[in-house]
Amino acid sequence: MDRRLVERIAVHERSDEGSILPLALGYAAIALLLIYVCVCATSLYLGQKELDAAADAAALAGSDGFSLTLTERGPTPQLNSASVRDQALALVEISAIPARVDEAFTPDGVSARVSLSTTWHPPFLAPFVPEGIPLAATATSRTALR
Repeated sequence: MDRRLVERIAVHERSDEGSILPLALGYAAIALLLIYVCVCATSLYLGQKELDAAADAAALAGSDGFSLTLTERGPTPQLNSASVRDQALALVEISAIPARVDEAFTPDGVSARVSLSTTWHPPFLAPFVPEGIPLAATATSRTALR
């Protein structure tokens, strides 16, 4: 073998030229995937918190729809399930959150319990989760006069 050829092969074997590019691309792909997972987790968390806040507001609105009943102890607030449902539906209708009212009733005549649900979809790659992830929230609120 030619001595120059052997030297060129030896120099080429010791060279690390070009080997950092696949490593850098791999790390960049992992970093982008990690950022996407964090964005999705944050979006899911915020979606649940928005639904919790909407359920709290709907229960509060439902508990404010009381009527006063005169008893021997004086005026007493009284809730009925129809007014709780009407108040909750009205609040959810004007809110920006696309939620459904699953339940809205009064378990004891002085408190309102409202259950809402919605579906969360990932921010970018929604075709991978076409049906979304169901979210639900339940809140209870008592009348202010009790």
